[in-house]
Amino acid sequence: MERKGIVTMKGKPIVLIGNEVKVGDKAPDFEVVAKNLSVVKFSSFARKICIISCVPSLDTSVCDIMTRKFNEEAVKLGDDVVVLAISMDLPFGQNRWCIAADVKNVNIFSDHRTASFGQAYGVLIKDLRLLARGVFLVDKKGIVRYANIVPEISHEPDYDAVLKEVKKLL
Repeated sequence: MERKGIVTMKGKPIVLIGNEVKVGDKAPDFEVVAKNLSVVKFSSFARKICIISCVPSLDTSVCDIMTRKFNEEAVKLGDDVVVLAISMDLPFGQNRWCIAADVKNVNIFSDHRTASFGQAYGVLIKDLRLLARGVFLVDKKGIVRYANIVPEISHEPDYDAVLKEVKKLL
C-alpha cells in the first residue's frame, strides 16, 4: 500500500510504503538484524513496554540526536521498558556509530535485509528505501499506544509526548 503526502523531506512530499499503524492496533511483528548479524523478531520483546524509534540513518544529525536522546531516557524508564532504534543502516555501521556515540541503552537494529519493519509499520520511503522518522509505543500486551510519523523528516519527534504515554503505562 502506498501513501502520499504524509511526510515531506525538505518540503518535498515523499511516498511511504506499507501498512498504516494506528493507536489501538495490535502491533505487527517484524524481523530485523542486530549488530551481531543475528535476526531478531519483535515478538521476542513480548511483555515489555517498547519504544520503537525509526530513523533514516544514524549518520545524520537529527537521527544522531534522536537516538542519543532515547539512550538517555532509557536509563530513567526502568527494566519494564525497552527502546529499539531501527534504520536501514548496515549493522557494521550501526555498531561503529554506537561505539562512537557511547550508546548502550538502546537496542539498535537494521531493517536493510527485508524492510520487514518499514513495511509492517508503513514507514518505508518508496524511492529511497530508507525509513521515515517516527516513534511507536507498544504496551506489554502488544497494543500500539502511541504512533507518530514525523511530518517533516528533518525534524525531531515530540519526545515529551511519547515519554508521557510511557509513564502512563508504568
